[in-house]
Amino acid sequence: MPNQFALVGDIGGTNARLALCDLQTGALSEAKTYSGAEYDSLEAVIRDYCSNSSEPINTACIAIACPVTEDWVSMTNHTWEFSISELKANLGFEALEVINDFTAVSLAIPVLPIDECLQIGGGEPQANKPVAVYGAGTGLGVAQLIHGGGLWHSIPGEGGHVDLPTCTPEEDALLVHLREKFGRVSAERCLSGQGLVNIYQFIATYAGNQPQDLEPKQITEQALNHTCKDCERTLQLFCVLMGRFGGNLALTTGAFGGVYIAGGIVPRFKEFFLKSGFRAAFEDKGRFKDYLQQIPVYLISGNEPGLLGAGTYLRQTLGYTVS
Repeated sequence: MPNQFALVGDIGGTNARLALCDLQTGALSEAKTYSGAEYDSLEAVIRDYCSNSSEPINTACIAIACPVTEDWVSMTNHTWEFSISELKANLGFEALEVINDFTAVSLAIPVLPIDECLQIGGGEPQANKPVAVYGAGTGLGVAQLIHGGGLWHSIPGEGGHVDLPTCTPEEDALLVHLREKFGRVSAERCLSGQGLVNIYQFIATYAGNQPQDLEPKQITEQALNHTCKDCERTLQLFCVLMGRFGGNLALTTGAFGGVYIAGGIVPRFKEFFLKSGFRAAFEDKGRFKDYLQQIPVYLISGNEPGLLGAGTYLRQTLGYTVS
């Protein structure tokens, strides 16, 4: 039998976040964030956490930023890789579930506090209709959530690697610029931390300026402080492309239950995002503009959706009811 508390994890390309989940209530406690660069393996991080936990742990669910299709897991934007069965045995766990990080984010939707969701346009969400989730961080994650048979079901995928959507001459020029560098251009090439850098380098070059060697955080800070026109335009174009991608996702999934934006990037410039061209780009679908106008979009402002969703997945797997 599992203990009352289980380990839940949200493992991204930059940070690993672990916490305890009360299996009865889903409540989280003792959350701790680790820098992935400071540990050789996920196992080392988990051992560190367990050695300092106030509760015994024999059950876990880890959400991780990469495809999870077989026993062997290899992260897309990090060097960590491992066998699920070997990790379970090495840690001495009775149960270990490993799921995609955006599977977890989508499964957080039913239990997210209302005050952690900021609506950006659209109408009311429709009950029992599909929900779409996406977010930019180290990469671009995508998932879909549906309800059936009394359970929430997440439909994972690698939607961040679909082709980059472009609709204007400037966006077309961006696509050509990136194609010269990468060949085929995915949405993640723009909608991610490195994507901000890619857009900035294009914007500066397109304007006839010499791009500086800037990190994503520096681009965002200079844009918000109005100290660099190229950075401002970079952030504006990023928001528009987020809208184009989100609108495509809503059309594909029929997400009348709402579209939710997660990830670590957008919450850093929430006010800028709300005033940007995001929503106009989201609805800019020609004959289907009226269709998109009905669909609400929510920005998730809390920092624990991956952990909450990992808890939801584990609790449902163990037979607990999640409302």
